[in-house]
Amino acid sequence: MIPRAFEYHAPTSVAEAASLLDQHGDSAKLLAGGHSLLPLMKLRLAQPEVVIDLAKISDLSYIRQSNGGLSIGAMTTYADIESSADVQSLAPALAETAGMVADRQVRNMGTIGGSLAHSDPAGDLPAIILALGAQMVTSSSGAHRTIAADDFFVDLFTTALQPNEILNEIQIPALPSGTGTAYAKFGNKASHYAIVGIAAVLTASGGKCQSVRIGITGAGAKATRATSVENALTGASLDGATIKAAAQLASDGIDFNEDVHASAEYRAHLTRLYTERVLLEAASRAG
Repeated sequence: MIPRAFEYHAPTSVAEAASLLDQHGDSAKLLAGGHSLLPLMKLRLAQPEVVIDLAKISDLSYIRQSNGGLSIGAMTTYADIESSADVQSLAPALAETAGMVADRQVRNMGTIGGSLAHSDPAGDLPAIILALGAQMVTSSSGAHRTIAADDFFVDLFTTALQPNEILNEIQIPALPSGTGTAYAKFGNKASHYAIVGIAAVLTASGGKCQSVRIGITGAGAKATRATSVENALTGASLDGATIKAAAQLASDGIDFNEDVHASAEYRAHLTRLYTERVLLEAASRAG
């Protein structure tokens, strides 16, 4: 199928894009890398009257060190994140995760902002963004807003972004010394989407967990935190038995997806299994 007819705009600045959003309202859709929106348009599951392409806004593509952490422009590609020495040094699991997205063609065109704003329940990036405690900076006409990752993913394909807002930057805080990060997923062999994906950011000292954040994707309607596991591990010894016991709580509170790829019961099993694996890897990397 082909999309329904639409009006196309290619602004060269965030201000111009925001003005177009104000002008066209709910009838407009933002286009980043296109790997999420265009397939929906071809199937006519999305039928925007206006498409606003952000590809010509060069100011939205960058990776910078900031206060010991990172600031990443929303139009930065997965490939750039994967290969960035700054990301590999300051948020290694983010580079690791970007390298697991789809295939090389997608990674060369797909963007971090497009992925997060789409809030695909099987997307890789939301899990690690939650685990890192990132913040999303948005722009609209004459205003900016900062949204914590914990508040950003609202529901299936739904975020906290307002119709007139553009996601323009992702801020990754500095990680404390003694922190290990990891991401792993059980992926669909054809699409490479996460049937279940788990990210962990764990800070250790003296063999005990000082703090931990765990992001889960693929399991339910949206990416979410494994707070029961986090609470069980904080202050606990990081031995294998303790991690295994805590990981059994990873399926708590999740209304699991069920489809041709995996039953709800199997997704729950994978969530617990991969949480254990990722926590062991993050603890090992924390040293």
